[in-house]
Amino acid sequence: MSALVTAAKQEGTLNVIALPADWANYGNIIKDFTAKYGIKVNSANPTGSSQDEVNAVKQENGTAAAPDVLDVGMAVALANTSLFAPYEVSTWSSIPAAQKAADGVWVQDYGGYMSIGYDSAKFPSITSVSQLLGPQFKNAVALNGNPTQANAALNGVMMMGLASGGSADSIADGVKFFHQLKQAGNFVPVQATAATIKAGTTPVVINWDYLNTAAVVGSSTWKVFVPQNAVLGGYYAQAINKQAPHPAAARLWEEFLYSQDASGGQNLWLEGGARPVEQQAMTTNSSINTTAAAALPAVSGTPVFLSATQATAASTYLAANWAAAVK
Repeated sequence: MSALVTAAKQEGTLNVIALPADWANYGNIIKDFTAKYGIKVNSANPTGSSQDEVNAVKQENGTAAAPDVLDVGMAVALANTSLFAPYEVSTWSSIPAAQKAADGVWVQDYGGYMSIGYDSAKFPSITSVSQLLGPQFKNAVALNGNPTQANAALNGVMMMGLASGGSADSIADGVKFFHQLKQAGNFVPVQATAATIKAGTTPVVINWDYLNTAAVVGSSTWKVFVPQNAVLGGYYAQAINKQAPHPAAARLWEEFLYSQDASGGQNLWLEGGARPVEQQAMTTNSSINTTAAAALPAVSGTPVFLSATQATAASTYLAANWAAAVK
């Protein structure tokens, strides 16, 4: 570890991409990493999608500006493993086998549950996704990006499919729901962000619970609803660019993110409302921030997690059918 720290400090720079400051506490994570190691973090395209990250790797490889590390949805991770370098962090044994590639080319990092965030001052209490098809939600409902590129949006479409009686084996019911939403004039084809919520452009947002919770910090009217009949969970994955311009800094970043220390990445993600991949191990060894863990949104019902096969099938179906459904 000391040799890695020395090499990373000599590089002096880390390139990250598509990490908004209000996404799972990444603003503080980046700040704390720099404070601890003195390594400058270049954060590119903070509102970009998982696909944008991969595109940047392909387009900028061989340059000093190429991303060193990625934080992507599983469908994108599984489709691009040839771009990633294998690496096992020192806490490797604390990460469940099902949540990491055996060769270390990708490792899940944090997750949550898909939810509906909404301004309760403008809309009645939401207790069912079918309500969103009603006339009171005209020009109100948005996703976190295009589901053919953004993992959160893909899972948002899947959640609507599950809530409509579909299964995780097919996202077709979710696409059908959004077609109906578009026909009703309720779907807003705008990438929802904290700024669009505050501006009133996207007063209803389908997104991960930790992002919906963080979207309007301090608001007494912003509510978050997780449908009991469609409790869809999901994790993002870390990966290192095989041709990272700062390979030591990239690996030190991963060590920081998977650290179980009080000031390490796992607890920092937890403080951002996300569930860290090492949460069970940290609960057992008492390294977890118990206050942050207790503040996680309550979720009831049987959780569904997409398998690699289901995530890939959903991505393939969306690529062929999404644009026509919401045109």
